[in-house]
Amino acid sequence: QVDASVLTMSSLEQEASHRFALPSSGSGGAIKQENFVLSTLGTDQVKGVLTLQGDALCQADINLKMPRNNQLLHFAFREDKQWKLQQIQDARNHVNQAIYLLMNRDVNYQFKTGSEVLKLMDAVMLQLSRARNRLTTPATLTLPEIASSGLTKMFTPALPPDILVNFYINLNKLCLTVYQLHVLQPSTTKNFKPAGGSILHNPGAMFEFGNQRYEVSHVHKVECVVPWLNDALVFFTVSLQLCQQLKDKISVFSSYWNYRPY
Repeated sequence: QVDASVLTMSSLEQEASHRFALPSSGSGGAIKQENFVLSTLGTDQVKGVLTLQGDALCQADINLKMPRNNQLLHFAFREDKQWKLQQIQDARNHVNQAIYLLMNRDVNYQFKTGSEVLKLMDAVMLQLSRARNRLTTPATLTLPEIASSGLTKMFTPALPPDILVNFYINLNKLCLTVYQLHVLQPSTTKNFKPAGGSILHNPGAMFEFGNQRYEVSHVHKVECVVPWLNDALVFFTVSLQLCQQLKDKISVFSSYWNYRPY
Protein backbone atom coordinates (compact mmCIF):
# COMPACT_ATOMS: atom_id res chain seq x y z
CA GLN A 1 0.00 0.00 0.00
CA VAL A 2 2.96 2.32 0.44
CA ASP A 3 3.32 3.40 -3.18
CA ALA A 4 -0.42 4.02 -3.57
CA SER A 5 -0.50 6.05 -0.33
CA VAL A 6 2.51 8.13 -1.33
CA LEU A 7 0.89 8.84 -4.70
CA THR A 8 -2.39 9.90 -3.03
CA MET A 9 -0.53 12.15 -0.59
CA SER A 10 1.52 13.83 -3.29
CA SER A 11 -1.58 14.56 -5.39
CA LEU A 12 -3.38 15.97 -2.33
CA GLU A 13 -0.41 18.19 -1.53
CA GLN A 14 -0.13 19.31 -5.15
CA GLU A 15 -3.79 20.33 -4.94
CA ALA A 16 -2.93 22.34 -1.81
CA SER A 17 0.07 23.91 -3.55
CA HIS A 18 -2.09 24.86 -6.57
CA ARG A 19 -4.43 26.76 -4.25
CA PHE A 20 -1.55 29.03 -3.28
CA ALA A 21 -0.44 29.59 -6.87
CA LEU A 22 -3.90 30.43 -8.23
CA PRO A 23 -3.09 30.70 -11.94
CA SER A 24 -5.99 32.27 -13.81
CA SER A 25 -7.30 30.41 -16.83
CA GLY A 26 -5.96 31.42 -20.22
CA SER A 27 -3.60 34.14 -18.99
CA GLY A 28 -0.33 32.31 -19.41
CA GLY A 29 -0.05 31.37 -15.76
CA ALA A 30 -0.39 34.88 -14.31
CA ILE A 31 -1.85 34.91 -10.82
CA LYS A 32 -5.33 36.37 -10.75
CA GLN A 33 -6.35 39.18 -8.43
CA GLU A 34 -9.23 38.61 -6.03
CA ASN A 35 -11.19 41.25 -4.14
CA PHE A 36 -12.42 40.65 -0.59
CA VAL A 37 -14.77 42.85 1.40
CA LEU A 38 -13.76 43.31 5.03
CA SER A 39 -16.55 43.24 7.57
CA THR A 40 -17.35 42.57 11.20
CA LEU A 41 -20.67 41.92 12.88
CA GLY A 42 -22.44 44.75 14.66
CA THR A 43 -20.14 47.63 13.77
CA ASP A 44 -19.28 49.76 10.78
CA GLN A 45 -16.25 51.52 12.32
CA VAL A 46 -13.95 49.97 9.72
CA LYS A 47 -14.87 49.00 6.17
CA GLY A 48 -12.59 48.05 3.37
CA VAL A 49 -11.79 46.09 0.24
CA LEU A 50 -8.57 44.08 -0.05
CA THR A 51 -7.11 42.83 -3.32
CA LEU A 52 -5.10 39.63 -2.96
CA GLN A 53 -2.83 38.22 -5.64
CA GLY A 54 -1.34 34.93 -4.45
CA ASP A 55 0.71 35.81 -1.37
CA ALA A 56 0.66 39.58 -1.98
CA LEU A 57 -1.84 42.22 -0.92
CA CYS A 58 -1.68 44.43 -3.97
CA GLN A 59 -4.38 46.91 -2.88
CA ALA A 60 -6.11 47.86 0.35
CA ASP A 61 -8.84 50.47 0.42
CA ILE A 62 -9.95 51.27 3.97
CA ASN A 63 -12.48 53.61 5.57
CA LEU A 64 -12.24 54.26 9.30
CA LYS A 65 -14.87 56.09 11.31
CA MET A 66 -13.22 57.74 14.34
CA PRO A 67 -15.28 57.03 17.49
CA ARG A 68 -14.51 60.37 19.12
CA ASN A 69 -15.93 62.66 16.48
CA ASN A 70 -17.32 60.30 13.77
CA GLN A 71 -14.80 61.82 11.37
CA LEU A 72 -14.28 59.50 8.36
CA LEU A 73 -10.70 58.65 7.38
CA HIS A 74 -9.91 57.03 4.05
CA PHE A 75 -6.56 55.54 3.14
CA ALA A 76 -5.35 53.11 0.49
CA PHE A 77 -2.11 51.45 -0.62
CA ARG A 78 0.14 53.55 -2.81
CA GLU A 79 0.06 52.43 -6.45
CA ASP A 80 3.72 51.34 -6.34
CA LYS A 81 3.39 49.21 -3.20
CA GLN A 82 2.46 45.60 -2.43
CA TRP A 83 2.49 43.88 0.96
CA LYS A 84 3.80 40.30 1.04
CA LEU A 85 1.90 38.02 3.41
CA GLN A 86 4.80 36.00 4.79
CA GLN A 87 2.46 33.37 6.29
CA ILE A 88 1.11 32.38 2.86
CA GLN A 89 4.60 32.39 1.34
CA ASP A 90 5.99 30.17 4.13
CA ALA A 91 3.01 27.75 4.03
CA ARG A 92 3.45 27.32 0.29
CA ASN A 93 7.21 26.71 0.68
CA HIS A 94 6.57 24.02 3.32
CA VAL A 95 3.97 22.19 1.23
CA ASN A 96 6.27 22.31 -1.82
CA GLN A 97 9.03 20.82 0.34
CA ALA A 98 6.63 18.00 1.37
CA ILE A 99 5.86 17.31 -2.32
CA TYR A 100 9.60 17.25 -3.09
CA LEU A 101 10.19 14.68 -0.31
CA LEU A 102 7.42 12.42 -1.68
CA MET A 103 8.33 12.72 -5.37
CA ASN A 104 12.13 12.86 -5.20
CA ARG A 105 12.77 9.26 -6.22
CA ASP A 106 12.99 7.17 -9.37
CA VAL A 107 9.70 6.04 -10.96
CA ASN A 108 10.57 2.37 -10.33
CA TYR A 109 11.91 2.91 -6.83
CA GLN A 110 10.87 0.23 -4.30
CA PHE A 111 10.80 0.93 -0.57
CA LYS A 112 12.96 -1.70 1.21
CA THR A 113 12.10 -1.31 4.91
CA GLY A 114 9.34 -0.09 7.17
CA SER A 115 11.72 2.26 8.97
CA GLU A 116 12.54 3.92 5.63
CA VAL A 117 8.83 4.68 5.11
CA LEU A 118 8.41 5.88 8.71
CA LYS A 119 11.35 8.25 8.29
CA LEU A 120 9.82 9.65 5.09
CA MET A 121 6.37 10.06 6.72
CA ASP A 122 7.92 11.90 9.69
CA ALA A 123 9.74 14.30 7.35
CA VAL A 124 6.59 14.92 5.27
CA MET A 125 4.41 15.38 8.38
CA LEU A 126 6.88 17.91 9.78
CA GLN A 127 6.59 20.06 6.61
CA LEU A 128 2.78 19.73 6.49
CA SER A 129 2.45 20.64 10.19
CA ARG A 130 4.66 23.68 9.66
CA ALA A 131 2.57 24.70 6.64
CA ARG A 132 -0.65 24.40 8.63
CA ASN A 133 0.80 26.15 11.67
CA ARG A 134 1.86 29.16 9.59
CA LEU A 135 -1.80 29.70 8.67
CA THR A 136 -3.32 28.85 12.05
CA THR A 137 -0.83 30.72 14.27
CA PRO A 138 -0.25 34.39 13.39
CA ALA A 139 2.95 36.01 14.64
CA THR A 140 2.90 37.68 18.04
CA LEU A 141 4.11 41.25 17.64
CA THR A 142 4.76 44.06 20.11
CA LEU A 143 3.15 47.43 19.41
CA PRO A 144 6.55 49.06 18.65
CA GLU A 145 7.15 46.28 16.08
CA ILE A 146 3.80 47.09 14.44
CA ALA A 147 4.60 50.83 14.58
CA SER A 148 7.99 50.35 12.91
CA SER A 149 6.70 47.87 10.31
CA GLY A 150 6.97 48.82 6.65
CA LEU A 151 3.20 48.51 6.48
CA THR A 152 2.83 51.99 8.01
CA LYS A 153 4.61 53.45 4.93
CA MET A 154 2.31 51.74 2.43
CA PHE A 155 -0.61 54.16 2.49
CA THR A 156 -1.69 57.33 0.77
CA PRO A 157 -2.57 59.62 2.38
CA ALA A 158 -0.05 58.66 5.06
CA LEU A 159 -1.52 57.10 8.20
CA PRO A 160 -2.01 59.61 11.03
CA PRO A 161 0.48 59.15 13.89
CA ASP A 162 -2.30 57.91 16.21
CA ILE A 163 -3.29 54.98 13.92
CA LEU A 164 -1.55 51.60 13.61
CA VAL A 165 -2.60 48.77 11.28
CA ASN A 166 -1.66 45.11 11.00
CA PHE A 167 -2.64 42.44 8.45
CA TYR A 168 -2.35 38.72 9.16
CA ILE A 169 -3.81 35.31 8.27
CA ASN A 170 -5.76 33.36 10.89
CA LEU A 171 -6.90 29.94 9.63
CA ASN A 172 -8.89 30.68 6.46
CA LYS A 173 -9.34 34.40 7.16
CA LEU A 174 -7.43 37.50 6.12
CA CYS A 175 -7.59 39.88 9.10
CA LEU A 176 -7.00 43.61 9.49
CA THR A 177 -6.54 45.15 12.93
CA VAL A 178 -6.67 48.93 13.35
CA TYR A 179 -5.37 50.42 16.59
CA GLN A 180 -6.26 53.95 17.63
CA LEU A 181 -3.81 55.50 20.07
CA HIS A 182 -3.63 58.42 22.40
CA VAL A 183 -0.45 60.04 23.67
CA LEU A 184 0.27 59.56 27.37
CA GLN A 185 1.13 62.82 29.10
CA PRO A 186 4.31 62.77 31.24
CA SER A 187 2.17 63.20 34.36
CA THR A 188 0.23 59.97 33.68
CA THR A 189 3.17 57.68 32.94
CA LYS A 190 3.95 56.68 36.53
CA ASN A 191 1.92 53.46 35.97
CA PHE A 192 3.44 52.90 32.55
CA LYS A 193 3.76 49.15 31.76
CA PRO A 194 4.75 48.39 28.17
CA ALA A 195 2.72 45.54 26.61
CA GLY A 196 4.53 42.42 25.39
CA GLY A 197 4.01 40.58 22.12
CA SER A 198 0.49 39.55 21.13
CA ILE A 199 -1.56 38.62 18.07
CA LEU A 200 -4.23 41.14 19.13
CA HIS A 201 -3.63 43.96 21.63
CA ASN A 202 -6.50 45.20 23.80
CA PRO A 203 -7.49 48.78 24.68
CA GLY A 204 -5.29 49.99 27.53
CA ALA A 205 -2.12 48.39 26.15
CA MET A 206 0.82 50.83 26.46
CA PHE A 207 4.05 51.17 24.53
CA GLU A 208 6.88 53.57 23.82
CA PHE A 209 7.90 54.53 20.30
CA GLY A 210 10.04 57.39 19.04
CA ASN A 211 10.52 58.89 22.55
CA GLN A 212 6.75 59.08 22.96
CA ARG A 213 4.51 56.95 25.16
CA TYR A 214 1.14 55.78 23.84
CA GLU A 215 -1.90 53.89 25.02
CA VAL A 216 -4.30 51.95 22.78
CA SER A 217 -7.73 53.60 23.07
CA HIS A 218 -9.75 51.63 20.49
CA VAL A 219 -9.20 48.37 18.61
CA HIS A 220 -11.08 47.41 15.44
CA LYS A 221 -10.70 43.97 13.88
CA VAL A 222 -12.25 43.15 10.53
CA GLU A 223 -11.78 40.03 8.44
CA CYS A 224 -12.78 38.17 5.29
CA VAL A 225 -12.81 34.48 4.43
CA VAL A 226 -10.39 33.39 1.68
CA PRO A 227 -11.95 30.17 0.25
CA TRP A 228 -8.74 28.72 -1.18
CA LEU A 229 -7.00 28.99 2.21
CA ASN A 230 -9.83 26.86 3.58
CA ASP A 231 -9.22 24.29 0.79
CA ALA A 232 -5.49 24.22 1.56
CA LEU A 233 -6.12 23.61 5.29
CA VAL A 234 -8.44 20.69 4.43
CA PHE A 235 -5.78 19.17 2.13
CA PHE A 236 -3.14 19.54 4.89
CA THR A 237 -5.39 17.78 7.42
CA VAL A 238 -6.28 14.88 5.09
CA SER A 239 -2.62 14.43 4.05
CA LEU A 240 -1.49 14.37 7.69
CA GLN A 241 -4.16 11.74 8.47
CA LEU A 242 -2.97 9.58 5.53
CA CYS A 243 0.65 9.84 6.72
CA GLN A 244 -0.39 8.80 10.23
CA GLN A 245 -2.48 5.86 8.94
CA LEU A 246 0.47 4.56 6.91
CA LYS A 247 2.76 4.92 9.95
CA ASP A 248 0.26 3.01 12.12
CA LYS A 249 0.01 0.13 9.61
CA ILE A 250 3.80 -0.16 9.38
CA SER A 251 4.13 -0.06 13.18
CA VAL A 252 1.71 -3.01 13.46
CA PHE A 253 3.83 -5.08 11.08
CA SER A 254 7.14 -4.02 12.60
CA SER A 255 5.94 -5.26 15.99
CA TYR A 256 5.54 -8.71 14.38
CA TRP A 257 8.95 -8.49 12.71
CA ASN A 258 10.61 -7.61 16.00
CA TYR A 259 9.61 -11.01 17.42
CA ARG A 260 11.31 -12.93 14.63
CA PRO A 261 14.39 -14.82 15.93
CA TYR A 262 17.13 -13.08 13.91
